[in-house]
Amino acid sequence: MSKNKNKQCNVRKTSIGGQALMEGIMMRGPKTTAMAVRNTDGEIIMEKFPTRTTAKNKFFRLPVIRGVFNFVDSMVFGTKCLMRSAEISGLEEVEEEMKKEKEAKKAAKAAKKSAVQSDASVVSDENSKASVKSDTDPETQSNTNAGDKSDVKDSVINEKNRDTADVEDKGEKNDKPEEKKEKSVMMSAVMVVSLLFGFALAIGLFIILPSYLYKWSSAALPFLAPENEVSRSFIKSVFEGVIKIALLVGYMSAVSLMKDIRRTFMYHGAEHKTIFCYEHGLELTVENVRKQKRFHPRCGTSFLILMLLVSIFISFFIDPLFIAILGYVPHTIFRVLLKLLLLPITVGIGYELIKLAGRHDNLFTKIISAPGLGLQHLTVFEPDDDMIECAICAIKEVIPDDGSDKW
Repeated sequence: MSKNKNKQCNVRKTSIGGQALMEGIMMRGPKTTAMAVRNTDGEIIMEKFPTRTTAKNKFFRLPVIRGVFNFVDSMVFGTKCLMRSAEISGLEEVEEEMKKEKEAKKAAKAAKKSAVQSDASVVSDENSKASVKSDTDPETQSNTNAGDKSDVKDSVINEKNRDTADVEDKGEKNDKPEEKKEKSVMMSAVMVVSLLFGFALAIGLFIILPSYLYKWSSAALPFLAPENEVSRSFIKSVFEGVIKIALLVGYMSAVSLMKDIRRTFMYHGAEHKTIFCYEHGLELTVENVRKQKRFHPRCGTSFLILMLLVSIFISFFIDPLFIAILGYVPHTIFRVLLKLLLLPITVGIGYELIKLAGRHDNLFTKIISAPGLGLQHLTVFEPDDDMIECAICAIKEVIPDDGSDKW
């Protein structure tokens, strides 16, 4: 027992967190954020940013409130990094495809022009043959004229092709800044749409759908809606909670079967193992990282399941409070709206619990960490050495010299 206690005392609890990306890792320290992504040549591309923090404002450091702002900031910044990693990891392939498409278009244009020129030359040859019939040596004269015309035709085509190529090259050079601007605008638009769509999907699946599933099911199965309002509220909350957890587990199981997502989940494992290695004070090498556990109590997966559990707990009190204050059970639509209004509180409490689980190792934190650690079997896979190298490169860039990452 004393050995375990000494072992736990030697563990350094850090605030450094990370996120798995497309073919890479993002690590976020108290001062610096870094992302290490492998390109199509297998090289690690490193990008660093100053970590944005709300620690200067006391309001944003208040319990529960800090969780809401940190969650939103993590969502926005994480999406940016994810999109940037997708760009880096497949940028050369996209450029190669674009080049091939441009070359194919040029070849098609040249083929069309040459076809037009050849048709014109056929007509010209027929006219020349008709005009040289009166000459003394028709065969020699027609051969000479045909040779001259073919030379002229080739030179005209080559000149036109050179002019066309020059114009297209100039157009491509002039379009580069505009293309970059358009690309930046498009990326921003895609990010906003992705966030809004993801948020709407989460609300639809985990708030609206469970509420209406209970309403429809209770109409068909009377035992789900007993006459006692308190019992009905309890059954309703349990029913909705089971649906939420089933949807989350089902969704995670389904996406983990996809090849690209599975690789991202392997990078997720590299992130966890590297943070564990750093927390245990070991040298950041592939060998040391490989030996670490892959399930971490501060994981985003654990945060998701904790938010669901908190939302289930909060929903227990909605109907009883309405009955006690107003004397009736709220309509399903109003109940859904109330859950939406309580969402920031749900996020904030979930954040405080995940923070607590990351700082302490006792019976309570083990209990609240257990569901998340179980769910991580679907979202955190064993990484290969290349993935571990990415995670090591990223975390080395964000470890502060002054120890400000200590929890």
